[in-house]
Amino acid sequence: MNDLMPSITFAPANTIMSASEQIACQVPADYAGMRLDQALAALLPTHSRSRLQRWLKTGQLRVDGRIWRPRDPVFGGETISGELIAEAETFALPQDIPLDIRYQDADLLVLNKPAGLVAHPAAGNWDGTLVNALLHHYPELANLPRAGLVHRLDKETTGLLVVARSLQAHSALVAQLQARHIERDYLAVVNGLPVAGGTVDAPIGRHPVERQRMAVVPGGRPAVTHYRIMRRFRTHTLLHVKLETGRTHQIRVHMAHIRLPLVGDPLYGGRPRLPPSASPHVLEVIQNFRRQALHAERLALSHPVSGVRLTWQAEMPADLLELVAALEEDAKV
Repeated sequence: MNDLMPSITFAPANTIMSASEQIACQVPADYAGMRLDQALAALLPTHSRSRLQRWLKTGQLRVDGRIWRPRDPVFGGETISGELIAEAETFALPQDIPLDIRYQDADLLVLNKPAGLVAHPAAGNWDGTLVNALLHHYPELANLPRAGLVHRLDKETTGLLVVARSLQAHSALVAQLQARHIERDYLAVVNGLPVAGGTVDAPIGRHPVERQRMAVVPGGRPAVTHYRIMRRFRTHTLLHVKLETGRTHQIRVHMAHIRLPLVGDPLYGGRPRLPPSASPHVLEVIQNFRRQALHAERLALSHPVSGVRLTWQAEMPADLLELVAALEEDAKV
């Protein structure tokens, strides 16, 4: 191997050692005039810009043996070298919380998240989260942003999540997510009877008054949701929903925006819609469904190292199955 090509060595996956990486690479001539941090981002795409800037400032990355500033321009031909330590980025208490792992290898995990599990610590949920569980079962994830979480699901949403197990995998999966190459398909039970499937293309941002909510707002971030009808009941519909973008609460906001709010959604659902003259059992099931009826059923992505396309599916959880069964029972009356 050319000794000026980047080489990478990671600590064993079953330790909590910091990941280390030996770097030796040369700045191409056609990079002349670029900022150093921009050149590094192109040369070392498996690392975030903030991490590269930090390594430059601490001297872990050197240019021709000297410390340069991130903003310094390169001329082409410089040698960038260093022994890099990926310091811990996730600080949370490891907790022995069971995980439903559907796939794992040296580079990634795919898990099926239950309802009630918050993705990562935040105000009001400093422990008992998915991140706490991941750090218990996979201590090395402390070296990755958010313990390797590439995307997240709301607390009460169930289904499939991907977790990176290395810096290389994390950067590759984040890039796929940003390029919209990760497919995320959901099942949702909504109040209402759409005539047909369709697409919601409406920007989402923070609600101007109720700050804990998101909303369709002018100047929000672009958001696109596709949906099609799977089963139609008397007053409700089971939808297949596909995300093109991944904004906070996107499906919940978009469905409420087109007057098809999710059953049980505490923020956007409003009052539950009850089928007229429904049986006591059906009414009880609908009224007692106290979370958004949303399940991340399918996940597809390209493996961050091999490039092989992989797909996973997760069955509906018991409470959502019970809801659908009750609505089917009502539809037969």
